[in-house]
Amino acid sequence: MAAAVNSFELQDVSRSFGKSGREVHALNRVSLSVRKGEFLALSGPSGSGKTTLLNLLGLLDVPDTGLLCFENCDVARLSERQRTLIRRQRLAFVFQTINLIPVLTAYENVEYFLIKHGSANGNVRQRVLEALESVGIFKQAHQRVTDLSGGERQRTAVARALARNVDVILADEPTASLDQSAAGQMLEILRRVNLERKTTIVFTSHDPHMLARADRVVCLTDGRIR
Repeated sequence: MAAAVNSFELQDVSRSFGKSGREVHALNRVSLSVRKGEFLALSGPSGSGKTTLLNLLGLLDVPDTGLLCFENCDVARLSERQRTLIRRQRLAFVFQTINLIPVLTAYENVEYFLIKHGSANGNVRQRVLEALESVGIFKQAHQRVTDLSGGERQRTAVARALARNVDVILADEPTASLDQSAAGQMLEILRRVNLERKTTIVFTSHDPHMLARADRVVCLTDGRIR
């Protein structure tokens, strides 16, 4: 039987920023495997390299040195166009700042991202409404996101990923701006998506409740896995 393909494989990956003599080594020889369907947490103090690692996994950046593979494909060998296609078709992001379009409703935000990412085949309306219902904001579908609570806006961001039916969700501090109740609900939504859809989810967090529910916690300090 063939070995299962990992979602991501990193070998001795390093990434620095700045000019010579004033470089910041955000990641230093990081090696990590992320299994398909894993609910993986990245933890560590501010400046430890969590967001840089998340950006690399999301193909928003490439390593200076080392090997980064997405499903056995060496990312460095791909063109920018090929990386963009993977981001659009296979990956979704839930940022701490959410990045919703404020003048649009929750429904319109999800619909817009379906179309923008070339995922508008099939019944778009049904897919959008099912995604909003799955995160518990079906009734708020036609409210502008500026009228939603922080938790509802974060759920809208997750609904965008669900409507696209991606293989991987990358979330940067998804509960950081939420109160305890909303954070708990967001955690349950992400965990349910992970278990029911077998979606690989990698998230950064300082929240002990989120870390406790992860399949595995990877701790970074000064750009290294400790």
